[in-house]
Amino acid sequence: MIKSMTGFGRCEIEEDNRKITVEIKSVNHRYLDVNVKLPKKLSFFESAVRNLIKEYIQRGKVDIFITCEDFNEANFSLKYNEELAGEYLKYLQQMAEHFQLENDIRVSTLSRYPDVFIMEEQDNDEELWALLEKTLRNACEAFVETREKEGENLKTDLLNKLDEMIGYVDFIEERSPIVMKEYRERLETKVKEILEDKQMDDARIATEVTIFADKICVDEETVRLKSHIEAMKAALTGGGTVGRKLDFIAQEMNREANTILSKASDLAISDTGINLKTDIEKVREQIQNIE
Repeated sequence: MIKSMTGFGRCEIEEDNRKITVEIKSVNHRYLDVNVKLPKKLSFFESAVRNLIKEYIQRGKVDIFITCEDFNEANFSLKYNEELAGEYLKYLQQMAEHFQLENDIRVSTLSRYPDVFIMEEQDNDEELWALLEKTLRNACEAFVETREKEGENLKTDLLNKLDEMIGYVDFIEERSPIVMKEYRERLETKVKEILEDKQMDDARIATEVTIFADKICVDEETVRLKSHIEAMKAALTGGGTVGRKLDFIAQEMNREANTILSKASDLAISDTGINLKTDIEKVREQIQNIE
């Protein structure tokens, strides 16, 4: 199934007096770029969150917003940072010796320095991750659903444009022999006017027509263009992560369309070539949003 790189998903679950909310949104990007914003209480799980997201998303700029509300009575523990306290004490003693000051350091004074004592909230990490994972997966599933829905809309529109492009290519193929015939007729008429009689060198006329045919022949371009169109249709129908492949095919299609326009000597073919190139540009723009 084709997926758009634009999507949104949200889930909120409340269990055991805790409520976790996850919101996910994304826009198109060449690679996978994940930005996670979560509270300090859940920061330990950031790596796990990123790994889980990769199960659902391959490309896109993704922003994930996570909030956590805990309605349980707080359970705190006091932690003593002995190493940091020792560092404070060492430098205070050095200051007293260097500046010849009275060393009036007391335990009560040292205890007030930052991070000597730390109050930590106690949580069951397994229970917290279980709730976060469930909420995150539900949000991801809703997120993927919106991407798939948008992707199907893109697929339908792209297939319609590709069918339209096939019609333009068919017209160019049908029109090219007529252009050759019209050129020969104009050439014969011009030669007659110059010679003022009906005697002319048919071989010379044939040579001139052949040279002209070589200059305007787009058979190879139309064959390749049709092949590219069918390849893009197959990729769209097959689904999966095909955005980069489609972008490459679109570039090749654009190259063939440019060559056809450069060789065009007929107004109808030129107009059709412009319409063809316009559709290719539209396709290229839409492909940028496919995963």
